[in-house]
Amino acid sequence: MTPQAQAMLQQAIQELQGGNFDLANSILKSILQANIDSADTIFKLGMTYANHNKFTEASIILSCLQPYKNDDVRIPYNLGFIYSSQGKHQLALEAYDVALKINPNDSETLINKGATLIDLNNYTLALEALDKAIRISSDIPEAWSNKGVVLQAFNRFDEAITHFNKALSLNPDINWVHGDLLHVKMKISDWSSLADGLTKLSHKVEASENVANPFLLLALSDNALLHKKSAEIYTQSKYPSNPTLGPISKHSKGSKIRVGYFSADFYNHATGCLMAELFELHNKSQFEFFGFSFGVRGEDEMRQRLEKSFDQFIEVSKCSDVEIAQLSRGLNIDIAIDLKGFTQHSRPGIFSYRVAPIQVNYLGYPGTMGADYIDYLIADKILIPSHSEQFYSEKVVYLPHSYQVNDRKRVISKKQFSRQEMGLPKQGFVYCCFNNNHKILPATFKSWMRILRAVDGSVLWLLQDNPWAVENLKKEAQKEGVDEKRLVFAERLSPSEHLARHRQADLFIDTFPYNAHTTASDALWAGLPVLTLVGESFASRVAASLLNAVGITELITSTIEEYETLAIDLAINSHKLEIIKQTLAVNRLTTPLFDTPRFTKNLEDAYIKMYERYQLDLQPDKIVII
Repeated sequence: MTPQAQAMLQQAIQELQGGNFDLANSILKSILQANIDSADTIFKLGMTYANHNKFTEASIILSCLQPYKNDDVRIPYNLGFIYSSQGKHQLALEAYDVALKINPNDSETLINKGATLIDLNNYTLALEALDKAIRISSDIPEAWSNKGVVLQAFNRFDEAITHFNKALSLNPDINWVHGDLLHVKMKISDWSSLADGLTKLSHKVEASENVANPFLLLALSDNALLHKKSAEIYTQSKYPSNPTLGPISKHSKGSKIRVGYFSADFYNHATGCLMAELFELHNKSQFEFFGFSFGVRGEDEMRQRLEKSFDQFIEVSKCSDVEIAQLSRGLNIDIAIDLKGFTQHSRPGIFSYRVAPIQVNYLGYPGTMGADYIDYLIADKILIPSHSEQFYSEKVVYLPHSYQVNDRKRVISKKQFSRQEMGLPKQGFVYCCFNNNHKILPATFKSWMRILRAVDGSVLWLLQDNPWAVENLKKEAQKEGVDEKRLVFAERLSPSEHLARHRQADLFIDTFPYNAHTTASDALWAGLPVLTLVGESFASRVAASLLNAVGITELITSTIEEYETLAIDLAINSHKLEIIKQTLAVNRLTTPLFDTPRFTKNLEDAYIKMYERYQLDLQPDKIVII
């Protein structure tokens, strides 16, 4: 590189450091036009920025190079990686396609393209890319693990397990796959090697290894400290605090507090169904509410209802994380509510840029996010006793009753299902649990089998998630000396009909440690009592929170022995159960659980207290709403 080119390159670096990206871009192009031999030096500079996570600078430098080195596959390949790291998945895809035009058989590029397509929820094209990558190079573990993710999305769980196992055989320390494997096995109720797998997972978390999405651990362990550690590892590895947009400017006090709700679930989804009436009841004279939707667009009635409930409803699914953050900042959002956490289709990266001065974790994820940029977690005293606050990186906002909002407008179909229609026997006590199958641990299932053996003629009514789970659970029942015919499986129905069929059950018996959450409030709204076992973690205390708020605390147990004894007693002592059902019928519309206007006021009071602290330049701290 000539002395003049070196001087110009130094000037370009200074402009990049000063944020003058257009000028830096112009200087770099001038260098390349005058001296193409400088391309390697400029490429190395771009990669230095990329290696230090300065992706904006890196993308500018590599983009300048591309027209002058259009046969160098390294440039579009690395641009794809950089764009993907920024959440600019469409740009990443375009870059990978350029790289594949140069070298159509580059397996690494195909793997990265597949991963990007997964991020875009385009599983069909992802499968094509990953299949081709495996045909070219069958010894790259990421190809197998990414294909496992795609197969899981297609509910091809048996094949997903095979692919995750293959990835681990190639690299036993590959990131996140131990957790993915255990989770998909739980989905089909395959408990082989579960104890060893959980022990390994726990040890790896304690050793700060990238082993599992923290959501997966909620159903496997009641250890709140393990949950926190797992969340911190995951956040730091995948979504660390991102300073790209700089510190957020102080918002002056406006006439209304601007609240943004961020979710992929603004449609007929559990979160949307729980929150619909809250959005409608919010005080629009004191607040201005924005819905930021980044999920697959649904066109159902719930979607239409939710869109109408906000002052502004913004579709951002095609925007990158940083673009959504810039949009939120431009709208001067004061309080941003993440309704997803680490659940399916979540985008924590949005919040890593700091979209609002106050950022809150609520409802979608039952635990801590372990992120220094999430300020508050909305809970209640049952969910997080004061001695457990240490297990949450956020400051806890204590609502006075249950943390869970509900929609009193949920319609229960008038259709009268018969037991015969549901596959249930004409006589006998019906226990039910409509939780997802991955929440069923062997210890819980063994407990259920002991209950069935003690109550003649009783059956257990479960959700039919997939055919493998059905067969595996039947086999487990036989191992426990229970006829498989005493397990009845319910297919998915519309929300209103699902609520209606609860009338054919006698008692909902909960899973542990991941309780019934929406499924518990569904049962209670339909008039079906819920028996729960309370634990130490957030996820294992939700049903207790709901029962406390609806005034049926006698159904909260603290040991497995107490849980089983009460489940058996309520089946034998029909009068005792009938009294509980009558109490629930009375309390359903008179206690706080389904009092949505009261809940709305309490939540808004919490928002006001958060905002007041911010306006006084006080750091986030515990808030108690009375």
